[in-house]
Amino acid sequence: MRHLTERGLIVLSRNWRCREGELDIVATDRSTLVVCEVKTRSGRRFGEPAEAVTEDKQARIRRVTSRWLSAFQVGWCPIRFDVLSVDCPPGGEPTVRHIPGAF
Repeated sequence: MRHLTERGLIVLSRNWRCREGELDIVATDRSTLVVCEVKTRSGRRFGEPAEAVTEDKQARIRRVTSRWLSAFQVGWCPIRFDVLSVDCPPGGEPTVRHIPGAF
């Protein structure tokens, strides 16, 4: 989350849940709603963390975003879907790769 705030985003929700699923982070840059999916891996055995955001996962995130908009009574606004890919190698420093507009 610090990664986003250091880039000027304002975090509106973290780990927001409804029946359809969860949104990791919902933020804004004051003009666009930014929905961030966070994927963390400690190794590459299952590929890059961002590769876990499949088409099915993307569709679910879009549906849950619609529920978030309704729950917070947010009218139409531009929306961007980002992925934060976090590598946490054992004994090493975590690295964050921010992919704006990932889907």
